[in-house]
Amino acid sequence: MPLQLTKFLFAKTLRLVLLVAAVATLSFVLVSRSPIDPVDAYVGAAVMKISPEQRQMIIARWGLDRPPLERFGRWAAQLAKGDFGVSTIFNEPVTAVIAKRFVTSLWLMVLAWCFSGLLGFALGLIAGAWEESPADRLIRLYAYTMASTPTFWVGMILLMLFSVYLGWTPVCCAWPPGLSAEQATLWQRLHHLLLPAVTLSLIGIAQITLHTREKTIEAMRSDYAVFARAQGESPGGIVCRRALRNVALPAVTLQFASLGELFGGAVLAEQVFAYPGLGRTTVEAGIRGDIPLLLGIVLFSTIFVFTGNFVADLIYYLVDPRLRKTAGGFS
Repeated sequence: MPLQLTKFLFAKTLRLVLLVAAVATLSFVLVSRSPIDPVDAYVGAAVMKISPEQRQMIIARWGLDRPPLERFGRWAAQLAKGDFGVSTIFNEPVTAVIAKRFVTSLWLMVLAWCFSGLLGFALGLIAGAWEESPADRLIRLYAYTMASTPTFWVGMILLMLFSVYLGWTPVCCAWPPGLSAEQATLWQRLHHLLLPAVTLSLIGIAQITLHTREKTIEAMRSDYAVFARAQGESPGGIVCRRALRNVALPAVTLQFASLGELFGGAVLAEQVFAYPGLGRTTVEAGIRGDIPLLLGIVLFSTIFVFTGNFVADLIYYLVDPRLRKTAGGFS
């Protein structure tokens, strides 16, 4: 392994460790200062009353009677061993809950990620190759509109149109109610997945479209593009033969770097469609005061987003020889 690549990987690993430590500390402080009583959230104080003795038993079992610094130390020691604790909602290890729910969300995020990347890249090429044309104006209008539109609003509109009025898609869930994930067929899962994935894709297309458009315009105004146009080559030919490779690398790295926005959008989309993925579990853990699960999801999402940025930087490092000479310049 080249020395520069070793330094690059070591720097990224060290940054990940520091980032996880900072996020863990800040998240624990915020959760500890939360006005939500975890015991009331767990037992459902509005529905069921418990005696002071029972409350004290729950507090002692969870270690809430200990000082915050001691609780953080015990939790950090467990994290170092790979133990994220037990979810109070599901009564399962946090890692098991995250693994099951993330697999469900992964179908949604992968489909939306691929669709938004491919279509956004194509629309960006078209808009940039034919700058200020009717097609460019229409694509920009769509991109700017979607970039400023909340994910949950788009989801609600699509839900009312295609599920309520037209009845083409299911109203909720990741598979038909009454069936388990193992009993549902591939077609049933895709049918329930379609509308949430389209919702995420419509929002995600905007960023990659606008970025690709700008890079394509730069390529079309370069000297080699001007020379090719003087030789009689069409804008489409210039894009396919000369500008495509220069535009593709920034688009791919941007797509990997957008995993954080994709995860955030999935939280809102899963709420609208009652999709039982990791995003909906995050909201449920916050509302019901499941502190171990909430902290586990925060750390997992931190690593997930960091991985996307790491892959984006690694692609640039491996493809662009200029960056290999200045590996310390990565963000």
